[in-house]
Amino acid sequence: MKKNVIWRALLAAAALLLFSVCKKEELSLEEIEAMGRQGLEEILAATTSKPWRGEEFVDGPVGGTWNSSITNEPKSFNLLIAELDNETKSIVGGMHDYLLDYDVVRREWKAQCAFPEVVVDEEAGTLDIIYTLRDNLYWSFYENARPRVPVTSDDVIFWYDEIEGDPELQSTAYNSQFITMEDGSEARITIRKIDDKRFAFHFPRIDADPLLATNRYFGPAFLYREAKEKAGAQGVLDLFNVSADPRTIPSMGAWFLTEYVPSQRLVFKRNPDYWRKDSQGQSTPYFEENIVHILPDENTQFLVFKEGGLEGYGSRPEDLNELIEKQNTGYTVFNAEGSVNAAMWTFNQNPIAGDTPQYEWFTRKEFRQAMSCLLNRDRIIAQVYRGLAEPKLYFFPPVNPYYNPDITARYLYDVTRALELLESIGITQDRQGIMRDSKGRQIEYDLSISSDATVLTDMASIIRDEMEKVGIKVNIRATDFQKLVEQLSFTYDWQSVIINLGSNFFPSQGSNVWPSSGNLHLWHPLQEKPATEWEARIDYLYNEGTHAIDKEKAWEIWDEYQRILLEQCPVIYLFRQRSFYALRNRWDFTNFYYDTLNGAETRQVFLKN
Repeated sequence: MKKNVIWRALLAAAALLLFSVCKKEELSLEEIEAMGRQGLEEILAATTSKPWRGEEFVDGPVGGTWNSSITNEPKSFNLLIAELDNETKSIVGGMHDYLLDYDVVRREWKAQCAFPEVVVDEEAGTLDIIYTLRDNLYWSFYENARPRVPVTSDDVIFWYDEIEGDPELQSTAYNSQFITMEDGSEARITIRKIDDKRFAFHFPRIDADPLLATNRYFGPAFLYREAKEKAGAQGVLDLFNVSADPRTIPSMGAWFLTEYVPSQRLVFKRNPDYWRKDSQGQSTPYFEENIVHILPDENTQFLVFKEGGLEGYGSRPEDLNELIEKQNTGYTVFNAEGSVNAAMWTFNQNPIAGDTPQYEWFTRKEFRQAMSCLLNRDRIIAQVYRGLAEPKLYFFPPVNPYYNPDITARYLYDVTRALELLESIGITQDRQGIMRDSKGRQIEYDLSISSDATVLTDMASIIRDEMEKVGIKVNIRATDFQKLVEQLSFTYDWQSVIINLGSNFFPSQGSNVWPSSGNLHLWHPLQEKPATEWEARIDYLYNEGTHAIDKEKAWEIWDEYQRILLEQCPVIYLFRQRSFYALRNRWDFTNFYYDTLNGAETRQVFLKN
């Protein structure tokens, strides 16, 4: 394919000045959309599609080094701290496993660390899940620095009761241990030991997705218990900090952490005791070593990939043209349909900020609705995503069993409607075109974004420009991601933010986000009782839907739930980006798959020959 053809395809809106704040558009949105369709066809023809459809993995040889990258330093090697830090979670996750895995293709749960058995007592209205751990699970230490220790039910029980269940430790999973009974009272899902390999969760009320509610990571009880007994909650938080000797950190997952050089790299080695094995009894993954390079700049990551220093690269929109053109230099570009996940834009409604004008504005649904109407989705798709995205206009993604295509966002780009909504709450333009509220205060607020993503910077610039057109001032605050997490979870000193919390494969996912009592209920967390009538209704529907066994009743509940959230706009979902991933040709592609549900499946790739 000729370079100028791909370039035209990628821009999808060639007459627009990329990332600018120009006031005049030379092409209509219809023309941009038409160019985008043509460009997408050409891009797909130049890349490879290989989604996973349930194929079995083949056996491969052991060997080779996998080079990958992260943007930020890990904050700890502690599993509890990893709950609130993506980079830490990506590092620590390789040394742990969930009890279960969910097959998104077959839509069924599979045993990972343990095998589940669900026992329902319909007469009592209760439910138990009995888990049996695999026999070949061990807490192992690199180079046998300490004798390996069998994983037992004590590990899971201690983690559930003493880590997640201790409010002083502020685990994001704490709220998920409690359910609302039919009489409105709160009851806890309890756990008990049967023997060293078996334990049971007891639900005081029948749950529609009990496996989802009990699936979890857990750490080694013999180390976390010792830390807690010696120094309480702080002892737990201090365990496995970034200065820890890797030989003291046990693994029951696929990898040992063997080296950490701040600002440079982390090095992992295969765990030969890992339970997941191929038909020849060989533990996977097949590559011997995984070097994770710390590359805080996205441009640097792309440069290092082009120079052969990384095995794979998830392309940004601005990199795709060059990435496709240079496929003959030793890699192949794969494509996937629009992502299931989408970032969200939300506004701080926490009473901690109650003495600010922003709090008064943000707590009015008409203001939030107006902001959604001023979000120029077509412009962002054309200029930021080069036409390779679509707006997320629904609450549940299509993979969710209660996704309803008839329930979509109603507040789309419409400046006239936005002005009418603002006027209805006393916000109008003055003679100079500046938007002011009924008290004469200029409408101005901060928009916080993560500083490590150029896409967010470009998107925020367009939002600021669109707001400026109607007299609203938006101040972009590019912030370190961990700082954003602290602001959202602890200090609450933010105004509006764009952030990604993942996607709901199940309607009851996000027990710490959507109920008003959740510690990640972004706009106003940890409410003792719902602050608004609509949040009270959401709490009720979430709880009833979680326990609705009758499918017809469940549909009614989750339909209303989605409609309320899309009407109230506590979060405004943004875009589902079509994604592209480049993988070096030195790896055999037999076990590699790439799609929006599973991402880049690289866990079982192996070297050619």
